[in-house]
Amino acid sequence: MKKYIYLSVIILSLYGCESNTYESLEEPTVIVDKATYTKNVKSIIDQNCIGCHPSSGQLIPLETYDQVKDALLNGELLDRIQRQNGAAGIMPRAGRMPQDKINTILQWNTDGLLEN
Repeated sequence: MKKYIYLSVIILSLYGCESNTYESLEEPTVIVDKATYTKNVKSIIDQNCIGCHPSSGQLIPLETYDQVKDALLNGELLDRIQRQNGAAGIMPRAGRMPQDKINTILQWNTDGLLEN
């Protein structure tokens, strides 16, 4: 009888364990309306790109709507942010940003690169 109780406790404790090892702990960004630069993309660019891409720097500037739109239209922005970690030229250099942030930029492109 003790074996069954012991076995039941072990099974229940293992069954109750959850692992988020491979799941993002961040809430995914869900955009109900069309994505716009001001509402959805600017904060992503500010957090991940401005440090290395200011208007006064040597790299492609990404401070304004027009600059980000041009970088996206020439293909450079989408190419760089979608590279896998460890790939040459990945942006940001610190490592790939979360997929939901990339998806927001992709949706902005799909929705017509609206500013506001």
